[in-house]
Amino acid sequence: MQTIFEIINALWEPFLGNVHIFQEGTPYYAELFLEILLISTGFSLLFRKFGLPVWQAWIPGYRYYALARCGGHEAEGRTAFIYSVLWYLTAIIERFTSVGSAVDLFISITQTTLGLILTIYIVRIYLGVLKNLGLRKWWIVLIFVEEWAPILYFGLSGKIQPRWTLEDLEHRIDSFFSGSRAAVLSEGLTINLEERTVWNLFEKRYLLRDVHMYIKPGSMVLLLGGSGAGKTTLVNAINGYEKAKAQITLNGGDLYASYKSMQHQIGFVPQLDLMRMSDTVKNTLDDAAKMRLPIEFSAEDREKRVQEVMDIFGLTPVKNSLVEKLSGGQRKRLSIAMEFIPNPSLFILDEPDSGLDGVMARELMQQLRDIADQGKVIIVITHTPDRVIDLFDDVIVLAKDQRRTGRLAYYGPIKEAEAFFDREGMENIVKCINRKEEGGEGRADEFILKYAEAQPG
Repeated sequence: MQTIFEIINALWEPFLGNVHIFQEGTPYYAELFLEILLISTGFSLLFRKFGLPVWQAWIPGYRYYALARCGGHEAEGRTAFIYSVLWYLTAIIERFTSVGSAVDLFISITQTTLGLILTIYIVRIYLGVLKNLGLRKWWIVLIFVEEWAPILYFGLSGKIQPRWTLEDLEHRIDSFFSGSRAAVLSEGLTINLEERTVWNLFEKRYLLRDVHMYIKPGSMVLLLGGSGAGKTTLVNAINGYEKAKAQITLNGGDLYASYKSMQHQIGFVPQLDLMRMSDTVKNTLDDAAKMRLPIEFSAEDREKRVQEVMDIFGLTPVKNSLVEKLSGGQRKRLSIAMEFIPNPSLFILDEPDSGLDGVMARELMQQLRDIADQGKVIIVITHTPDRVIDLFDDVIVLAKDQRRTGRLAYYGPIKEAEAFFDREGMENIVKCINRKEEGGEGRADEFILKYAEAQPG
């Protein structure tokens, strides 16, 4: 029985707040179980106020993640849960290692380090909860002296009520839905994305929601947004790499339903150049033609297409040069040329001007503009848009809402975007919608709602 008590103590001890030194004897365990009961009951009562399931209060470690959601610090709660699990494991291992051994010393140091890190995150979580409850920060001292007592008080007191519950938060988020869908036409790109989600710690997390737009042929569109706003997620959803709950159509064809037959209509150029440095330009494009052109293309047709593409991108003079000998601009043009081999209707480029100076960047973007003018749809992600903004027709602005979900804050002409955000320049628009801790103004929700309300339907 004593061994069972030791195991139970080891399991619960890391999560009790004010943890006593291990003692022998039944009275201590009675006190321990009473403390477990009180703190779990306090969390249960508090979670009911926030609109959380009560069972989450009885799971050590995980309840800090649940608590973090109540204070608007879900990301910190997720990290705290991971550290608490690691703390949990070291506490169990330490209980069954011999005192004074090298393993015991290593485990003790690891446990102490994890405990310090976990404490920092728990402080952040509680500060967010205290703010939501309208309580002063000095309560944090009492929480760390005897955690169960203030938590139980918060749960029992009728005077202490949250300013907003999780249901309130969900209602505010749901009210941001535009309720509109983009028309599916026989030409151009139509995006009707309801959501892109992942599961994280038993919770459904939204990466991207409510993105609806139609991009006509011949358009060169800028995809704008701060870090984590969903640019890569949207791009991957469009090109089919990571399918979302969405309908993506290109020239009337459903990309998801007919992905195999339509995948060559999409050209995607990643930020990093994926080429063998020891190959020549000509061999690189020959290999691309063999992989990307339909099997019915003859060797003569492939050769003709490769030559056309080299001429378009100015690569004919360096066709026998090794890739490693090319300049940055030439190498980037080669990356684009590889994707242009099958003559796609949709071109997506992730920072094609990265590492290029202003002159080279403009030259490259002008080539993309020329491609768009042939009736293609071009979508470009770039972190320095203002130097070439005159070449773009429209801009897609993605922003993180209060739940850090990527949402559509604007889609339309460049000049109208500046009027919509009351900012000059695309980089100032990003600063306007970025969170305050990222150096921005934290106005994302304002513009997400403003744009959603302006949509028909």
